[in-house]
Amino acid sequence: MKIELITIRKIQDQRGNLSVLENDILPFDFKRIYYLYDVPAGAERGGHAHIAQQEFLIALSGSFDVVLNNGEEQKTICLNKPYEGLLIHEGIWRELNNFSSGSVCLVIASAVFDEEDYIRDFNEFLRFKK
Repeated sequence: MKIELITIRKIQDQRGNLSVLENDILPFDFKRIYYLYDVPAGAERGGHAHIAQQEFLIALSGSFDVVLNNGEEQKTICLNKPYEGLLIHEGIWRELNNFSSGSVCLVIASAVFDEEDYIRDFNEFLRFKK
């Protein structure tokens, strides 16, 4: 499956920790950054795949699960460390669920929003993968 868990350098200090994202961590130049927060209990986000876009997800606060499917296998990754991110390459279906109270999901994307890059129906995704 075209995903990678990437550890982000953590600089520890008695005043608090600091993590920095620079171009050498991601295999793309980012074009868009957005974040999800105040997700109600039991709600799900995602539910789509991208044809070309790649994304890097980080749990800045709290935790959530990312359910990934490449058309042949499914895997669930729990993100719960602000110094670890999940790189999701193109052509991977993703669903985000099980958000803890106060969680924040940061998404760094390789492209600006383009509805034509989204596959929002799982059966259509499976046809796309064949």
